[in-house]
Amino acid sequence: MPPSPRRFANTHPGVVIGNFPWYEMVWRSLRGDFKPRSDPAGGYEAFARQWSAPVDHARLAQRPQAPVVTWLGHVSILLQVAGLNVLMDPTLCGFAGPLGRFGAPRCVPAPLAPEQLPPIDVVLISHNHYDHLCYGTLRRLRDAGQSPRFVVPRGLGDWFAQRGMGPVTELNWWEHTDIAPGVRVHFTPAQHWSRRTPWDTNASLWGGYALEWTRPDAGDPWRFLFPGDTGYSDDFKAIRRRLGAVDFLALPIGAYLPRDFMKPMHVNPEDAVQLMLDVDAKQAMGVHWGTFMLTQEAFDHPPRDVAAALAQRGLPQDRVWLMRHGETRAVPM
Repeated sequence: MPPSPRRFANTHPGVVIGNFPWYEMVWRSLRGDFKPRSDPAGGYEAFARQWSAPVDHARLAQRPQAPVVTWLGHVSILLQVAGLNVLMDPTLCGFAGPLGRFGAPRCVPAPLAPEQLPPIDVVLISHNHYDHLCYGTLRRLRDAGQSPRFVVPRGLGDWFAQRGMGPVTELNWWEHTDIAPGVRVHFTPAQHWSRRTPWDTNASLWGGYALEWTRPDAGDPWRFLFPGDTGYSDDFKAIRRRLGAVDFLALPIGAYLPRDFMKPMHVNPEDAVQLMLDVDAKQAMGVHWGTFMLTQEAFDHPPRDVAAALAQRGLPQDRVWLMRHGETRAVPM
């Protein structure tokens, strides 16, 4: 937990992320560390066609009880469960950067516009990096008349209040809030960092969310884990130990090269499979890949590398769904 009211830290005291010298970041940018070293096979337009699907707006307009998930690209997920529409880290702009106009370009078009989203009850925000907290998307959601409840890490509440968004609930790691009868959200630890400006490094917390739905006719709750951005750590064994096994997992599988820089903050596919095993996830979907130009690996490498990591562990390939942007699937229970 935070060593002071203004700075937060990872659970492992030796893992300090975010204190990068400015000259290192300039050097890495000039070297090309923050963009793919090669195009996907066939180019970006072919990749976008292959990995995009038309949004089923009629299906999204329903409010199912049994869980249904839609991938909106990168880490953006619409989870529909228990009659709720829960939106996670919505980033639907053309760039991951200030106002959605600058920064890392989006190479696969967003499957829908913020104005096309169904009525959203709750928005979960994992941390304040621009590819997870997109003001351009949230502003358009607000301007479209939506006023969901926001659940955010400790230290981020004022950001929303200053922009007329709310109500807002801030959580520390392991704290929880009930978002509906029988539906509880826990804020879980992750190994990462936060920064929105040059002056606020690690001034707000980061993490993931475990959503539990307790059905009147069932014993153990159905459990979904959205871990946010994270490097591999013992946090996931702790999540399994404290909260129980995960039924469905949003598994980050991209943004992992160059490894000397990304390893503390982003799992690679091999680490991701270990994370999945640590939380005993029955089923996973791959996220955090194939959307924005953020890191060195080509857009089509995460699926290949996940397949190899699963094969190495003797696990079936469909243990990790690779969904298309805009695709909706019912989650097995």
